[in-house]
Amino acid sequence: MSKSRSNLCNARMEYPHRLPIALKDGLKNVVVQKGEATQSIADQEKIKALFPATYGAPAVTFVKGEAADVRPLTIGVVLSGGQAPGGHNVIAGVYDGVKSASSESRVLGFLNGPGGLVDGDFMEISDSIMDTHRNSGGFDLIGSGRTKLESEEQFKACVDVVNKHKIDAIVIIGGDDSNTNAAVLAEYFAVNKVACSVLGCPKTIDGDLKNQYIETPFGFDTATKTYAALVGNIARDAISAKKYWHFIKLMGRSASHIGLEVELQTHANICLISEEVEAKKMTLQEVVKGMADIVAARAANGKTFGVALIPEGLIEFIPEIKSLISELNDALVHVEKEVEAAVKVEDKVALISKHLTPNSSAVLAKLPEGIQAQLLLDRDPHGNVQVSLIETEKLLIEMVKNDLKSRDDFKGKFKALNHFFGYEGRCAHPSNFDSNYAYSLGYSAAVLAQNNLTGYISSVRNLVDDVENWTAGGIPTSMLMNIERRHGQDKPVIQKALVELDGAAFKEFEQNRDDWAINDDYFYPGAIQYYGPTEVCDSITETLRLGS
Repeated sequence: MSKSRSNLCNARMEYPHRLPIALKDGLKNVVVQKGEATQSIADQEKIKALFPATYGAPAVTFVKGEAADVRPLTIGVVLSGGQAPGGHNVIAGVYDGVKSASSESRVLGFLNGPGGLVDGDFMEISDSIMDTHRNSGGFDLIGSGRTKLESEEQFKACVDVVNKHKIDAIVIIGGDDSNTNAAVLAEYFAVNKVACSVLGCPKTIDGDLKNQYIETPFGFDTATKTYAALVGNIARDAISAKKYWHFIKLMGRSASHIGLEVELQTHANICLISEEVEAKKMTLQEVVKGMADIVAARAANGKTFGVALIPEGLIEFIPEIKSLISELNDALVHVEKEVEAAVKVEDKVALISKHLTPNSSAVLAKLPEGIQAQLLLDRDPHGNVQVSLIETEKLLIEMVKNDLKSRDDFKGKFKALNHFFGYEGRCAHPSNFDSNYAYSLGYSAAVLAQNNLTGYISSVRNLVDDVENWTAGGIPTSMLMNIERRHGQDKPVIQKALVELDGAAFKEFEQNRDDWAINDDYFYPGAIQYYGPTEVCDSITETLRLGS
């Protein structure tokens, strides 16, 4: 360990992992209780047809007891997708779990995501390597990647790697798509009689991989606490300087869980929830008017400052913009080269508008030039608009400003600053909650592997209680799936969890937002606390506390 490391880094490595009581005495003292056969949440016949070998397996719970079969294991671990605080602790949980069964057990870390598994590119993790990464943020131990496991060629390559290195289980740590890929690989292995379990662990800071069996993905707790601390700092600055509105975009393309959680922790004056915008079929102008009304109401009370939270994916939830983006994705397939060749944005817009419906063409024409340019940027690998590159916060600032200028009765000032908080939260030191939760998920994966279970995702529940009282186990990943149409084909996918507008967390926000909009009822969470009163350092998210 380099002496240049900060004291916090050193101290965090020494933080003692906590486990549910069923896991505290190691794999030799854990037994599996099996429940009833399961089925997918929807499209049962289609999912069963796609997963004939692994579909219908029972959910399992771990309890204390003497294990019947304990042996050395070789387990491969894979980090997949974007970073989330706690990834290293999942690996630590796997490592400590298999080592508790036998000191001869090995953990192989496949480098740079699923591509490392396909290529057989790995490093063996030792005690010294593991001990320098416990409770640390980031995925730098083995790296991550976004390779999708979906082709016969990739599956065969994985079989070769498994056979060559005598791997007993593979644990894929990722979000909904990554865990879907893990389930597909598990099915391929099962059908082809490959003696290797494939398991998953639920990860995403976005918070959209959750259901009754996965109460929250790891990383969400730390990321939202990190963002809430920053938003609280800005709110304190806003009420101190009393002259700026701060428009803050927060990560979360497919759902607004991050924005809602940060709002519940900080009480910003405005918080847009994409799912509500879509449910109410709000136009962009209606969204802008609602924000401008709050700015004007505060100005009438002499308050020319405030804080607004904007989810990253908002623009895709506004029906008229969603239609526009869909049409742009289709149209650019045919005229992408011509649009790229045009120098001026107005010329690009004129070219593409010929291939849009009149409604979408009109919507595009009304947008600021900078946003038009961002909508016409290079597509992502799937041919879609790169929504994360669209500066929605700047768009809303400009449109709110124009709305206020058009009001004869608005005499206040509106000066706005824009921010985007995303990467700041992805690799933070995991909170105590995420440290323990991620570690427990990894340890649970080791138990699943020891019991030759495959096609499962680690599940640790009852998270509102003390760690010892958490319920550890696993559920068949096929249980979480439904069928979605993607690129013209039916695909099995884990259903994303959106903000529930009838859920307790949104209802809490809904009941208080009018008051928070006008009054300066800011909360200032401050930096994550690792040591101190348990109600502070071991706290859970408001979303989890409220039960939604």
